[in-house]
Amino acid sequence: MIENRPIYGPEYEELRRNVRRFFATELLPNIDRWEEDGIIPKSLWLKAGQMGLLCPTVGPEYGGAGGDFLHLSIIDEELGYTGQASFTIQTHTDIVAAYVEALGTEEQKKRWLPRMVRGELIGAVAMTEPQAGSDLKAITTSARRDGDHFIINGSKTFITNGINADLIIVVCKTAPELGRNGVSLIVVEAPVEGFTRGKRLKKMGMKASDTAELFFDGVRVPVENLLGAENAGFKQVMHEIPKERLSIATIAMAAAQKAFDVTVAYVKERKVFGKPLIEFQNTQFKLAELKTQLTVGWAHLDHCIAKHLKGELTSDEAAIAKLFNTELQCRMVDECLQLHGGWGYMAETPISRMYTDARVRRIAGGSSEIMKVLIARTL
Repeated sequence: MIENRPIYGPEYEELRRNVRRFFATELLPNIDRWEEDGIIPKSLWLKAGQMGLLCPTVGPEYGGAGGDFLHLSIIDEELGYTGQASFTIQTHTDIVAAYVEALGTEEQKKRWLPRMVRGELIGAVAMTEPQAGSDLKAITTSARRDGDHFIINGSKTFITNGINADLIIVVCKTAPELGRNGVSLIVVEAPVEGFTRGKRLKKMGMKASDTAELFFDGVRVPVENLLGAENAGFKQVMHEIPKERLSIATIAMAAAQKAFDVTVAYVKERKVFGKPLIEFQNTQFKLAELKTQLTVGWAHLDHCIAKHLKGELTSDEAAIAKLFNTELQCRMVDECLQLHGGWGYMAETPISRMYTDARVRRIAGGSSEIMKVLIARTL
């Protein structure tokens, strides 16, 4: 299902083959070691940059390929289809670079984007706080104006790429009295005095993805590092987040397909009571149900991608895609693990890693419950 869909032309499928080959040779042979280390080495980021896998939509004037959202989707799909999605280029490319592209000044774009394309700068978004997750207006990290600088104080947690990141978009309160209308996006370039990284957080899945706490103690940042308009951060995030949620839906859909394909291959080889597991009607019916759900999921995803390409994808439609596909991924890996029996529970089995990695998709980028709230508002 993942290949040769009508939404993609031949040139995109050529990109797909190249991306799949890169992940097969550079990511998969090393992922076990990197999961033990809890981090992807910066050398892989540089290799990905050399192959054009980072920030493909960035224009040639900033060192990019000038591709469209379909190029981005191909890379997300292939990363999801590896079944080892701990290489968090999605945060770097689909979110951080996209914010700089959409909101940055010409000087900011020239300063940051070429190095992001090459993998020399790794991006992160510091939004979540210990007491503020999906509720952006509840953040307490502050940025006080002091002449030509902002002084940032506060802390962030659960930050993807938190250890590796060199370029961090920090969501701050610049006018606390205005509530959500007093939020700004300010770029911190590490290292800088007053900025420290906490311990690498251990997670149930996505173990090679470096997730960390970040601390800002009087960090002085030049005013020219303000991204977009001051006090417009909430609106800016709300404008960009549908695309982010579509990207999450894309990687979740591909990961669900991978779990299914791995399981179909397994039940054809695994014998129970003297015959392959695939020959049992229960197995056939279960896989028929899962294939049906995948078919519907891919059709809806392609519909949403097509609408986004035309600039017509609404916030609630992106929420529907994110809700459906991430819930589908979790159902898929659960059902597929069950068909693996005891082997599915072993950490060495691919479906086991897919199971633990999947769970975060229903939380990151806005929890399933928040997606339901957004959808319900349109009723």
